[in-house]
Amino acid sequence: MKFTLDTTTIKTIALAESVTHAQIRDCVMLGDVMVFIVDEGEIGMAIGKGHSNVRRLEMLLKRRVKIIAYSEDVVQFIRNLMYPLEIEKKEEKEGILYITGKDVQTRAMLIGRNATTLRAIEEIVKRYFQIQEIRVVQ
Repeated sequence: MKFTLDTTTIKTIALAESVTHAQIRDCVMLGDVMVFIVDEGEIGMAIGKGHSNVRRLEMLLKRRVKIIAYSEDVVQFIRNLMYPLEIEKKEEKEGILYITGKDVQTRAMLIGRNATTLRAIEEIVKRYFQIQEIRVVQ
């Protein structure tokens, strides 16, 4: 999928690349957390020893930072986005992805207040995969 980046996002990605020395695919705001998406093979280098690169980015950007690995599998990508929450299983029907959380509390955290967390994750996933909607089921 193709998407465009504004100049602020490009500058933020360039800053993150200079700190982490990893190739950053994308930068997205998820609530109050800035999420950087890197290739699976570069996640260790991006995070740094003892999370040093994450802490340095948080200091420079003055906001919380999360670095996740991109995956070609949509469910693994969602798992990476929602880590440490555990997603049990998935089912895809007609462009709608149904996912199940480990327990009631996990499902509630996946959805978020007024489904804000779920919709934010959905927007990030739609940038890379052709899905219409994500639904959390029991």
